[in-house]
Amino acid sequence: MKEILFLTPEDSGPGFALTGVRQQTMNQDQALDKIQLAFADPEIGVIAVDNRLLEKIDPVRLRELTERWPGVLVTLPAPAGRLAPPVDELQRLVQRVLGYHVRLQQ
Repeated sequence: MKEILFLTPEDSGPGFALTGVRQQTMNQDQALDKIQLAFADPEIGVIAVDNRLLEKIDPVRLRELTERWPGVLVTLPAPAGRLAPPVDELQRLVQRVLGYHVRLQQ
């Protein structure tokens, strides 16, 4: 069975790790390297990334990487007071799960 990995900012501390799942804390500058290492790990099937870690990563580059990876990359919304993920990120996830493009309206 594949594992779930949570990638969170350093201010999140051991929150997810307390539930028994794998968690790695990092800063935004480390995020892309950590995501690429997780993609290479055959034990990981789902990666949940705090949306704040993705702010410095080129969305096109991230999409290219996730399209080649057989697992699922999920973005976690930032804590209260932060912006929600953009609609196109939600559309990408829905398209990946369903296999076709679904138009989302607000």
